[in-house]
Amino acid sequence: MERHGYIADAPIATAVYLARAMPKPLLVEGDAGVGKTEIAKTLAAMLGTELIRLQCYEGLDVNTALYEWNYQHQLLRLRIAERGGAGGAADPGALERTIFGREFLLERPLLRAITRPEASPVLLIDEIDRADDGFEAFLLELLSDFQVTIPELGTVHATHVPHVVLTSNRSREIGDALRRRCLYLYIEHPSPAKEILIIRARVPGVDEHLAEQIARFMHSLRRRRLLKTPGVAETLDWARALMSLHLDHLDADTVETTLGVILKDPGDIRALGPADRAELLAESA
Repeated sequence: MERHGYIADAPIATAVYLARAMPKPLLVEGDAGVGKTEIAKTLAAMLGTELIRLQCYEGLDVNTALYEWNYQHQLLRLRIAERGGAGGAADPGALERTIFGREFLLERPLLRAITRPEASPVLLIDEIDRADDGFEAFLLELLSDFQVTIPELGTVHATHVPHVVLTSNRSREIGDALRRRCLYLYIEHPSPAKEILIIRARVPGVDEHLAEQIARFMHSLRRRRLLKTPGVAETLDWARALMSLHLDHLDADTVETTLGVILKDPGDIRALGPADRAELLAESA
């Protein structure tokens, strides 16, 4: 995983290995920005396979995630048939079978993940906690049997069982039934030592002293009471921003002018006054 830019400790590496070896879906929970999604991306890079991502949101339904029919193309085929161009007007049953063929099927992420003709893809179901209970219940069957039923076509079985990674920011509790079908991994914010390694791996050319200062500053900042605690993504953005400004160390002016890179809530920015910033700088020195 490190060769692909992901700094993994033993629990993360073990969970990823077991998810492949058993095989079982891997449910990864943790605060936003701790590297949950990157696990799936790294796994796909390691295996040299396709990453198929389903981004969950409130109101996500099965059709959007699974499949839809290409109604415009179906309608065009019907109009051609009515004019005698398709030779299907005399046989309505044959025409119906034609317009509900696979060529008119729009595969969404879940169906695409089980119909890949090549090697098993990595299916990332991102932020499953944003979807509702009904969608979660649908996933139970899919993740158990890796097959789906399309009324017009019948049951579609997985060509190759995908490697599945689910992520959750814990905005709501995931049901016990889904948890039982998965291996579980909880990712904490990294220690300063680990975050230094992450910065070095993901921001080539960063100054060593600057990387250490950033990691210690972020570690101290996360211990403050914040509405939106910055994650590793903000750490990396900050390192890249400071490099773009040709800076090799942190000071009061630098922190003040670039605070919007790591804090994304106006209340958090206002709460971190000059005295607080000076304290954080002292802890990062």
